[in-house]
Amino acid sequence: MARTDVLPSPSSATPSPRAVLELLKPITWFPPMWAFGCGAVSSGASASGHWWLIVGGVALCGPLVCASSQAVNDWFDRHVDAINEPQRPIPSGRLPGRSGLYVAIAWTGLSLLLAAALGFWAFWAAVLGLELAWAYSAPPLRLKLNGWWGNAACGACYEGLPWFTAAALMAGRLPDWRIIAAAALYSAGAHGIMTLNDFKSVESDSRMGVGSLPVRLGVVRAGQVACIAMALPQAVVVALLAVWGFPIYAAAVSVSLIVQLFLMAKLLRRPRELAPWYNQTGVTLYVLGMLVTAFAIQPVSLGAP
Repeated sequence: MARTDVLPSPSSATPSPRAVLELLKPITWFPPMWAFGCGAVSSGASASGHWWLIVGGVALCGPLVCASSQAVNDWFDRHVDAINEPQRPIPSGRLPGRSGLYVAIAWTGLSLLLAAALGFWAFWAAVLGLELAWAYSAPPLRLKLNGWWGNAACGACYEGLPWFTAAALMAGRLPDWRIIAAAALYSAGAHGIMTLNDFKSVESDSRMGVGSLPVRLGVVRAGQVACIAMALPQAVVVALLAVWGFPIYAAAVSVSLIVQLFLMAKLLRRPRELAPWYNQTGVTLYVLGMLVTAFAIQPVSLGAP
């Protein structure tokens, strides 16, 4: 018999801090925080004198905007979670009534307040990121119902926007087009990473009408699409770094990509079972390549040819 005593009573009137923290999912904050760090590095600006922008930007990207998106997603998925993951804070009753929605709204407001304090570029990047976060989960758009659009929105929020925001904040202006290009390419590649994350919920997504790519294309084809989506932007990055005059960095990213291709070959034998393994290996190489690229293009912001 399944245990029921491990879940708090749904009649609890006050949400616990632990339940709120669980709703905000700290484990998901790392990717946008890492991307923000890459953007700061790519700007070429010294950290000295910019600590407020760095600390505030990291907090904005992770514990605020990303956390807001997690709260929004859980609120609008509460009926699905009641069937598939009833232990989550909202369906379990640990966040009673509409408190999950109130947390999502409050965190959205806090995100905008901090973004406004950080300045023009942070504010409008946060506005766009939050709009995508709400559009991803909330009706009427609910982008997550279409794996093509939903994963694109996630990739932008997790990689491209934080990178752009950091570079703009540190430089105090619109970043060089080459920095924007690098951020956009790694954002596009994140579409494949998001697809890998969808393998864990194929059955439930299919039952609930969520058109993730594994549901739409089947597990094998979705795995192939994910690999192409991750590899192709990195290949373009390698080519651009070479053209821009950074051959050593181009070689480093190229080596990382070659190793990933070997890992992808193994992944595609059993994509559903091996997706978590690839997230620990191939995706780690992917994000390290982001940092290498950020160091490569520092001279762009510093005015070097």
